[in-house]
Amino acid sequence: MDETLGGADPRGRLWRRFVVFGVIIVLVVAALGARLFTLQIANGGYYAGLARENRLTLQPVRSARGLVYDRNGRQLVDNVPTFTVKVRPGELPMAQRPEVIARLSMLLDIPEPEIIETLDRGAGNRFELVRVATDVPTDVARVIAEEHLSLPGVEIGVEARREYLYGPLVSHVMGFTGAVTGEELERVGSLGYLHDDVIGKQGVERTYEEVLRGRYGVEEVERDARGEVVRVRRTLQEPEAGDSLELSLDVGIQQDAEKAMKWAMEIVGLERGVVIVMNPQTGEILAMVSLPTYDDNAFARGITSAQYQALLEAPGGPLKNYAISENFPPGSTYKLVTGTGALADGEITDQTMIPTKPYLSVGGYRYYEWNKQGFGPLDIYNGFGHSSDTFFYQLAGMLGIDRLAFWGSQFGFGERTGVDLPNEVPGLLPTSEWKRRVLNERIYTGEVYQAGIGQGYDSFTPLQVINAYCAMINGGDLYRPRVVRRILAPDGTVVQDFQPELIRKLPVDPEVLRTMRQASRRVLTLNHTYNLVDLPIVVGGKTGTAEFGIRDSKGRLPYHSWFVGFVPKDPQKRASDPEGMEAISRDDSELAVLAFAYDSRTTGNVATEVVKYFLQLHYDLDVDLRQRWLLERDNFYGQ
Repeated sequence: MDETLGGADPRGRLWRRFVVFGVIIVLVVAALGARLFTLQIANGGYYAGLARENRLTLQPVRSARGLVYDRNGRQLVDNVPTFTVKVRPGELPMAQRPEVIARLSMLLDIPEPEIIETLDRGAGNRFELVRVATDVPTDVARVIAEEHLSLPGVEIGVEARREYLYGPLVSHVMGFTGAVTGEELERVGSLGYLHDDVIGKQGVERTYEEVLRGRYGVEEVERDARGEVVRVRRTLQEPEAGDSLELSLDVGIQQDAEKAMKWAMEIVGLERGVVIVMNPQTGEILAMVSLPTYDDNAFARGITSAQYQALLEAPGGPLKNYAISENFPPGSTYKLVTGTGALADGEITDQTMIPTKPYLSVGGYRYYEWNKQGFGPLDIYNGFGHSSDTFFYQLAGMLGIDRLAFWGSQFGFGERTGVDLPNEVPGLLPTSEWKRRVLNERIYTGEVYQAGIGQGYDSFTPLQVINAYCAMINGGDLYRPRVVRRILAPDGTVVQDFQPELIRKLPVDPEVLRTMRQASRRVLTLNHTYNLVDLPIVVGGKTGTAEFGIRDSKGRLPYHSWFVGFVPKDPQKRASDPEGMEAISRDDSELAVLAFAYDSRTTGNVATEVVKYFLQLHYDLDVDLRQRWLLERDNFYGQ
């Protein structure tokens, strides 16, 4: 048969297909070749650059945090190298996560839920390191390093940790550092903080964070495919160590103040107590004790959730600095304001005699004298010396609530002192406008009486109370209290020397304040403070007893005890001045001390006994006039 009759030649069709396939192959190879040429030749430099950029990165170099010293050069904190454990979540496979967390929990003695919570709330993306533990023992760090193959994403690092050398003694002033939180990072991230950085949390560590932190450096490093540093290529900027602080605190005075308060707290069973020592001439705080206290090293080493919860629930609230962070009725210490105001406004003179009675009646309600008897006619010296309530009720009535508030504000009550510590509260200074605005009521006469003796709505911090007395003691200068004297460069040179900062000059004749200083001496010479007058040094001061809370089954209110004392620059008693009036009249005192005893309810004024003991320790007096019987619990309202 003729082959052409059956259609096209099969060999021709195969040949044509072969040609078409060959052309396609040639085109594909040409396209790939052109693309390869573009990548390797035309744009080779560009992509090589990208590869280098992916391999080389910049990373910060942490700076050494500044140190802190007391006024005599005693070092209060150190930076010690410690091991840390961090986890890069992106390198921890989810399938292995439970096993790794369980192993870390056992090695680090941290509950598994706490590790999980730390990883889940870690700032940044999944490839940023999250700090899981600090201050890791060397043997534990070695084990984790040896098991790195079975602990993917886990890394051991070395960092500096704060070591607070005096621990609980100065923790409320020093504060502590801790890991920066996500919320904090949003606020300070633009300042160069890292997701695994530390930041000052409380005390001067927080107030002077920017000064202490220093300036981080920058270096160029080479990383492998896992993101780990292979080598450091070069340092672009050296880190600069933070500046250091010299505090106004004197560790020796702090120790004496704490010893005196602890002595009384143990006998009485007090829940809280405060002692503050200041230099009235400068506003410098020489000691600030708030008890109970805590160990700031617990936070620096990495406090667990259980430990933190235990501190929150501990009796007395040890985390709060009661010297500045809570208000209390000042009681009779506030009679300083009432007496000064009445003298300055001309309502009385230092010769005016005012009758005192067992009580004053207002609208059928009786406002009693503290001894329920009265003292007869008194002038300002003896009215203050006996701490007569009915005397100062009458002075408060002469002034009225708003004028009384004016003088309170001049002494700094009702406003923050501006001390360089965080969490200070302003206090409450009642006025007629405040009463209308808050309670929609007018001020009543009885409330004015109560305000005149530091009761009723009056509520202030211990620091406000002693700062007000410092203004009376020094002749009328209300200073901003300070706990930091100087900022020092790493080489010890002075960067900034803080000078006394005047808030205001009291608008009062210096003779008025001289009268009040003499009246404060009468508090002792009238034996209102029992035997405190028998110390071999001249002391002036004022007691205070402040009721608060709910009445007991006998109708009695619990109360706090206060005492503010001061000594002249040359405190030794002299035969030419047996009463000490000449010495106490001067405005040269360089030491004022306040004690506050929360819910004391003792036979005598426990705060007075604390100050007495402190003065004996501080001046190394060869006497011991403490009277333990005054510290018996008795709910006796009498001072």
